Amino acid sequence: MTTMTYREAVRSALSEALRRDPRVFVMGEDVGRYGGAFAVSHGLLEEFGPERIRDTPLMESTFVGAGIGAALNGMRPIVEIMTINFSMLAMDQVLNNAATLRYMSGGQLSVPVVVRMATGGGRQMAAQHSHSLEGWYAHIPGISVLVPATVADARGMLLAALEEPDPVFIMEHATLYPMEGEVDEGSGACDIRKAAVRREGQHVSLITYGACLWKALAAAERLAEKGVEAEVIDLRVLRPLDSETILASVRKTRGAVIVEEAWRTGGFAAEVSAQIMENAFDVLDWPVQRVCGVEVPAPYAKHMEDASLPQVEDIVEVVEANLV
Repeated sequence: MTTMTYREAVRSALSEALRRDPRVFVMGEDVGRYGGAFAVSHGLLEEFGPERIRDTPLMESTFVGAGIGAALNGMRPIVEIMTINFSMLAMDQVLNNAATLRYMSGGQLSVPVVVRMATGGGRQMAAQHSHSLEGWYAHIPGISVLVPATVADARGMLLAALEEPDPVFIMEHATLYPMEGEVDEGSGACDIRKAAVRREGQHVSLITYGACLWKALAAAERLAEKGVEAEVIDLRVLRPLDSETILASVRKTRGAVIVEEAWRTGGFAAEVSAQIMENAFDVLDWPVQRVCGVEVPAPYAKHMEDASLPQVEDIVEVVEANLV
């Protein structure tokens, strides 16, 4: 096992993929000479050269479209979009091309493109770069949506994405890049179809993904001090959603709190809540609860940003209010 940061784990996967498969190349804004907006691709240009580490213009629709075209022609492109809000400029390519070409061609075409992007708040980037729009992507059939929360998943899920025949979108929470963890560099690709039980419990299920996993685990520790054993589910994959793991946990604990940074109205937490209510309503001791981001554009001031995002205290408070 090797200790590395989340960004180093992504870089390790990129390096391995580039060495192993000549079809793989990386493209995006500042991925080459600058080394990536979050230093993920630092050093790759020197090792693999400009043909395989390609800096692009600031034009998301164009370079995502180029990645789709390259994938259609047998390449294995890894496209980096600097932050998830910028990906909105490429949504036409995502929704009308990447996600649909296999279906509209009757299975004659496949688009094995991997698109990585940073997501989430907590860095005082205000309303410009603090969005959590993973649920928008999870709404689209024809693509997979991955949200690695651990260092090991940051590496293993990228390697797994490169084995998929269809588009895979990986949302990396920007606050996780400096986080350290243990990685088995010989383990290769990991499962990208299953959620993970990160902590066993019997009184309530805390269901979350991305950076909120660590808040849920911290909340579970606080609850344990008060005699409440919370089970923590890391969704890992928003599409296709592993409903079986969610429902198995809720049937055991008889209560559910879903935690995500995204705005509450129309958020992905609502989809998880609906699936629980449709399939496990009869076992619930109390209504499904959601702890979500406040519905305002992200503030810049630190204390206001903290107030707008789910915090450990919020999770604990919701659990305690319902376990009475």
